[in-house]
Amino acid sequence: MTEIDTPKPAAAMPSPTADFEVASLKNPDYMRKFDRVIDDLQDVYSHKIRPLEKAYNYEHFSSSAPLGNDDIAAKPMVLLIGQYSTGKTTFINSLLKKSYPSSHIGVEPTTDRFVAVMDNPTDRIIPGNAAAVSSALPFKGLDKFGQAFLSRFQVSQTPSPVLQNFTIVDTPGILSGDKQRDRGYDYTSVIEWFAERADLVLLLFDSHKLDISNELKAAIHALKGHEEKVRVVLNKSDMVNQQQLMRVYGALMWSLGKVVHTPEVMRVYLVSIWLERPPNAFDDCRTLLDSEKKDLLMDLQQLPINAAIRKVNEIVKRARLARVHALIMAHLRDQMPSFYGKAAALKQLSDNLPHEFKAVSKKFRLPMGDFPDVEKFREALYGMKFEQFGALNEKLLMASDEALGTDLPELLQRLPHHSSFTGTTARPELDSDDEDLENDDPKQPLKRNLTRTGTRSRYAPVKPERDMSAIIYNIVLFTLVLFFTTVVGGGIAMKMGWVDGMGPLIEFLKPQV
Repeated sequence: MTEIDTPKPAAAMPSPTADFEVASLKNPDYMRKFDRVIDDLQDVYSHKIRPLEKAYNYEHFSSSAPLGNDDIAAKPMVLLIGQYSTGKTTFINSLLKKSYPSSHIGVEPTTDRFVAVMDNPTDRIIPGNAAAVSSALPFKGLDKFGQAFLSRFQVSQTPSPVLQNFTIVDTPGILSGDKQRDRGYDYTSVIEWFAERADLVLLLFDSHKLDISNELKAAIHALKGHEEKVRVVLNKSDMVNQQQLMRVYGALMWSLGKVVHTPEVMRVYLVSIWLERPPNAFDDCRTLLDSEKKDLLMDLQQLPINAAIRKVNEIVKRARLARVHALIMAHLRDQMPSFYGKAAALKQLSDNLPHEFKAVSKKFRLPMGDFPDVEKFREALYGMKFEQFGALNEKLLMASDEALGTDLPELLQRLPHHSSFTGTTARPELDSDDEDLENDDPKQPLKRNLTRTGTRSRYAPVKPERDMSAIIYNIVLFTLVLFFTTVVGGGIAMKMGWVDGMGPLIEFLKPQV
């Protein structure tokens, strides 16, 4: 029998570990280009977007803390949310092919804290207080939730090829009834913080637990604005037969339809993840469940590939919102009186925020979808002093517009096109700057940070322009002061007899006054 006629065995589904190794370690060229894009993305944000946020106190009006370089360069993050005993910890251990430090599995609520599972050469646990202040970890913003939360947060590190590509965040199982009120911290706000930074959010349901408690409903509402990241996982699907599975799937979609108010249908994976498969599991849907599990693993495998695209997208979204916020604050400042009645004027503006938002939208041709929630903005506006905000800074707005119109689209174009499973990287279209970088040393500063003339960094900090009217005003004022000082001072000196010989000069200057 010739080689071409040799029957080939059916290709088995590759293990998660093997696939993730292909996606990263076998593509150093992709990772090199990825790192360069991330470096330039950090420059664009810190030099052209962050100054606008800082000038108008953007973080006070939103839940978004300022982004540091560690936040932008952080690995992709997967957030797991679900009721207790839906298989969140089992899902992590199945991916890692082992248990992570401090993991425990049982039918009762076992995970009573937020756990970030990360890669490290050795097993270790970092308490929440230490993790929130560590410059090597992307969790600095968590200290705003207080000690009650930090005592319920930890980082579990373990060596794993899977964790070299992304971080997994396990959350406490959501309870129902009065038990959910005893956490001691704002669970929904914490979920919102992690969802904003996550690349993928998995909502896990048990085939026998489809009810959505009040706390789970609030957690799902906290995902508003991040619907593109959310995937639903119906776990333990082999614990019901094929006919029952169809009914369970329909009941789940009906329950989600009452909570998730989006016209799009959420992607639902029907899987059954066990460390040890129970003997009473059904096999009539095994082919379907294996196919769904493969699709879920493919979604996870593509996270490192799509991480840079998502980061650019998040910076674009943040820049748009910060720009709208700056225009709103400048508009409200212009409506305030100069001296008296500021408290009454602020209350009136606060009461008429919808009208003011429409005025700003009409004046600057901004979509209303980019404006913040009225109630949240009104709450943040309480007690603010507009004296601390300057007038509309055209220079900062121009810098943010340049980032949105030029810099960020260029970074998106420079991302390499990666083939998910073949381990090859297609060569993207390069401009003249990128062509110079094909064979350069990755440790050297990037030449693309220079403009076409090579004289100045494209992402250099914006220097405010001098106000010519203020300069002319100061020159005229100085001239007048010098003139009157000379006339008056000279006249006094002559009268007192201090200076001789200045009479002709004084007589000459008097008619000019």
